[in-house]
Amino acid sequence: MVAIRRDLHLHPELLYDVARTSSMVAELLESWGIAVRRNVGKHFGMGVAGTLEGTAGDGPTILLRADMDALPITEQNEVSYRSLNAGVMHACGHDAHTAMLLGAAKTLAEYRHQLPGKVIFIFQPAEEGAVQSPLDGRLLSGGRDMIEDGILEGVDYAYALHVMPELPVGTLGVHPHYAMAASSHFTLELRGTAGHHSAPHRSVDAIQMAARFITETNALMANQIDPSEAAVLAFGTLNAGTAINVIAESSVLTGTFRAFSKSTVDGITEGLKRQAAAISAASGGSWKLELREGISVLNDKAAVQRVIRAAREVLGDDQVHVLNQPSLAGEDFGWYLDRVPGAFAFIGCGNEEMGITHAIHQPNFNIDEAVLVHGARLLVRLALHEA
Repeated sequence: MVAIRRDLHLHPELLYDVARTSSMVAELLESWGIAVRRNVGKHFGMGVAGTLEGTAGDGPTILLRADMDALPITEQNEVSYRSLNAGVMHACGHDAHTAMLLGAAKTLAEYRHQLPGKVIFIFQPAEEGAVQSPLDGRLLSGGRDMIEDGILEGVDYAYALHVMPELPVGTLGVHPHYAMAASSHFTLELRGTAGHHSAPHRSVDAIQMAARFITETNALMANQIDPSEAAVLAFGTLNAGTAINVIAESSVLTGTFRAFSKSTVDGITEGLKRQAAAISAASGGSWKLELREGISVLNDKAAVQRVIRAAREVLGDDQVHVLNQPSLAGEDFGWYLDRVPGAFAFIGCGNEEMGITHAIHQPNFNIDEAVLVHGARLLVRLALHEA
């Protein structure tokens, strides 16, 4: 698992461009006698699904998922397995997730005679973002793409692990209900009419439109969203204008908003549309909104108890923690849990003595590789417990 993880870390790939990673995963699964389906995904076809049929009689179908994509970050770690791809890094631990699930798959394949039912190993691309579908233009993450290709058919429970450097290696944290928020991404284009600064009355200023949109959207979040629910919206980029003395013809805003309930997500979405339409109409301009819808990660109560039981057996009673504060970060495993019961848990990979303390999505992020064994053992135990 260490060798696999370091190989993946050396050769990180972004979003759906995971040809090397997915090919490596598929070849390893096939070498262990696991039935493999390549090119999974209705829109992009870059996922891998392995199916292991147990020979110990009837039982449930359990799905175990890992993500394969990296991030557009330049690595700063001085390690022998530092990324060879300029500007790309496994800064979220997906190399570890893939290695752990491969370790679990190899182990379960060797002990299929003890396994009733079926285990499906899912390796998905594009967890870190969404890409416009070539089929219908929707912004789709890898989880949604694979789900639309039928990977959840017949699945009884679904599980996924995510490394967490804030937890010491050898520990696990799981939320009893909400684990992570629905993280939605938006891009808004506001179009006006270009003109000279000497005649502003003949133009429609797209920068002014953007300024109004930012101000009124902040008011929307403050005054029209239930204050008892955690929700946040922030802008990431604003691009407008071409010259110091020319009124901007267009402005493009990007950002994200995060909440837990579907009603709040829908409320923010509709609010953005209303603001854009009203500002454009009042200014005499036009607007276009592109949105990647997010969904919260909502753990199933019974599945959480199975995770806790399995983790206590693998890690020890005092190494398992129930987390009461959900994260406003997002994860597209929520799309799995929206359709089948299951749980998403965080497994510790931090080690202060080794200097492994940096958070995910940072150029110095790393893991204590002991987490690979802990994660694989936990995934194996979950599959056998469900049986």
